[in-house]
Amino acid sequence: MMKNFLKTLFGSDTSKEDNNHISSFNEQQAKEEDVEFVDHGVQTIALENINGSVGKYSDFDSRFRPKKHVSGKRFMDIKRTMREGGSLPPVQLYQIRNAYYVLDGNHRVAAAKELGWTEIKAKVIELLSGKNTLDNLLYIERKKFYSRTGLTEKIDLTEVGKYNFLDNQIKKHQLYLAGQSGRDCDFLKAAKDWYNTIYIPMVAIIGNGGLVKYFPGRTAADLYTYITYHHWHRASPRKYGIGIDRLIPKSMEGFRKSMLEKSTPDYPEMKRTITAFVLIDIDTSTGLVVLDKLFALDEMQEVHSVHGSIDILAKIVLERDFLASDAEVIAEFVDQRVRKIEGIIRTQTIIPGLSRVKEGFIC
Repeated sequence: MMKNFLKTLFGSDTSKEDNNHISSFNEQQAKEEDVEFVDHGVQTIALENINGSVGKYSDFDSRFRPKKHVSGKRFMDIKRTMREGGSLPPVQLYQIRNAYYVLDGNHRVAAAKELGWTEIKAKVIELLSGKNTLDNLLYIERKKFYSRTGLTEKIDLTEVGKYNFLDNQIKKHQLYLAGQSGRDCDFLKAAKDWYNTIYIPMVAIIGNGGLVKYFPGRTAADLYTYITYHHWHRASPRKYGIGIDRLIPKSMEGFRKSMLEKSTPDYPEMKRTITAFVLIDIDTSTGLVVLDKLFALDEMQEVHSVHGSIDILAKIVLERDFLASDAEVIAEFVDQRVRKIEGIIRTQTIIPGLSRVKEGFIC
């Protein structure tokens, strides 16, 4: 009895040691059915999503650190090469839904994690399971939604069929945008506009109202689909307790319009300002008149008569929503507002890339 007590007190706990390892790919693969292999080529993968190995899962602890018997010279050499920026081939990974398992390159993954890297280059082969589980169905539906819309931002739904509901919303929005502009609207462009001018503002309202805490296991995206389905699709009279019914017009496009028309938007993602500089050559006999007419434009922030190869340097600040590109908005303003001024001969527009503005200066 004393012998067993001392063994427990001073000996190693092999059961805990056996369990302290990364996930096993083989164990997870055995749970899947009708697997289809999809080669995605070389991608950049977040290291936090790599948490398993195909054959060496027992050589690394749960944080993907090599155990003592494998933490030798080879591992140190790999880590030194990576630290010094040396060239190493991409690791090879198997993907099952959102988890990745190392087929080749366990030490490179462990070294990258230890060095504080956040991502690594990897050749990825995905296993798409035909097993009829909620996780698989949601994963496949989410994957198709992201592929079709081109969206990269996280929209985390917990119910099957809801991504299709969002897809249909975007299709309706696409038709609306086409009707407003009088020309065809690309689906990817409609998806981006829907995300920034409809989805994000609604999710912000849901977040500000603290609704998610009343629905354990649900996400803001879940509540978005629930509210918009009943409010816009079915037009069901419902009270949400935080005044959402008063904030939201009875149509999706009415909601978008009301958000875009806010003089001080609560959701700055929906609108943004563009700064550009216009170099202007003029008929010098009209100099002061042109200067005054340019300065009278609301969008014109600064106008300078300058010496050199140009006559006037003007700074404009324009506002746009996500329906148009920066270049489109600037080109339309310069063509329709600036070049129409009599006395202007030609213009050249410069759009800043990276800017630095000192504190205290108006940008």
